[in-house]
Amino acid sequence: MSSPAKKAQSPAPEAASPKGKANSPTPGPASPATARASSAAPKSPTPAPATSTAARESTPAPEIPELLSGAHWLEQGLPTANPESDWDSTLGSDTESSTASIASSILHYRTLNGRTYHSDTVTNGEYWGPNDEEQNEMLDIYHHTMTLVFDGQLYTAPITDDPKHVVDIGTGTGLWAIDFADKFPNCTVIGTDISPIQPTWVPPNLRFDIDDYTKEWAYKSNHFDYIHMRWLTGTTKDWTAAYKEAYRCLKPGGWIEHIDASGTIYSEDNTINEENAMVQWGKIWQEAGRKSGNPVDLLERNLQEQGMKEAGFVNVTKKDYPIPVSQWPKEEKRKEFGQFFYLVYTQDLEGLCQYMFGTVMGWPQEQIAIYLAHLRAELKNMSLHGLIDFRVVYAQKPLDAED
Repeated sequence: MSSPAKKAQSPAPEAASPKGKANSPTPGPASPATARASSAAPKSPTPAPATSTAARESTPAPEIPELLSGAHWLEQGLPTANPESDWDSTLGSDTESSTASIASSILHYRTLNGRTYHSDTVTNGEYWGPNDEEQNEMLDIYHHTMTLVFDGQLYTAPITDDPKHVVDIGTGTGLWAIDFADKFPNCTVIGTDISPIQPTWVPPNLRFDIDDYTKEWAYKSNHFDYIHMRWLTGTTKDWTAAYKEAYRCLKPGGWIEHIDASGTIYSEDNTINEENAMVQWGKIWQEAGRKSGNPVDLLERNLQEQGMKEAGFVNVTKKDYPIPVSQWPKEEKRKEFGQFFYLVYTQDLEGLCQYMFGTVMGWPQEQIAIYLAHLRAELKNMSLHGLIDFRVVYAQKPLDAED
């Protein structure tokens, strides 16, 4: 299976996976024909200063231009049926289709418009995603989608062949941690999250901790061989602080890998424009992130790469993967990616945007519902060739890092 990576920045790592069909224990990043220009990563223990471009990318987010309000969508009314949908009916109609030892207070979830969210006893922060069944099913589909995109691999960082201690930060339903623990039965794997939504029947070398990664980590220094982070956009105000905790907890020579998504949907053939609900999706999310103080434009501001460098990591490598947001591509593999990403999106659109659109942006429920109706209609319109970027950034703690 080919990976649709488009930007690669691959140094020659100083150190050298997953459940799936990989034959090599140290898979290298894919190098498809669509890869764009790359730049070399630093190899010294002291990261090089940020360039002027990177500095601009890491500045506070400005107000979002051409952002359409919730009232705009209400004025549009419900969308009409589009004859160009050409939708695969086998996917259904918009997919309408605890750990026992933890303190009981953790199970006292907050509720918002009938949806449950993490307990306030775990964190004093506000995470935008629900923790109920609809959202959890979406997280499971997302895990499968990412496994497809990465050719069956669980990671792309050149980690050791025999990891002993690994942590998955923001593990969600725990599928990645379960797969990794199955792949490496001699490795102690920990999955952390602020909600106890993980299964109890897991590999014996895996445990789940209820923990907030935005606070000081409870793990000892120089301990982990590999730290995995995935889809944590909009969950912290300070990425550099989180990466510094990861740096402290990694062994010298250990690796961190952070996979996250842009909220910006775009097309390479100008089939969508600023007034499309698809394009507005990213603008609304970025404005909500700006208002809440938790940035969601990690890719646009290059926060992963810059934060890791500021934390002291070296051999920083980043790669972007453009994923179709629906099944519009003709090529079968990309069409499959689009089919599954459409399922990710539409499994629980209301859950994805309820907090950010309603609580942060102040949109009434009727405005949210009308906007989402337009978004769903566009996602089913095969003449609109939307793409969204996922970025993988991995980096190494210097081998000569001091204890």
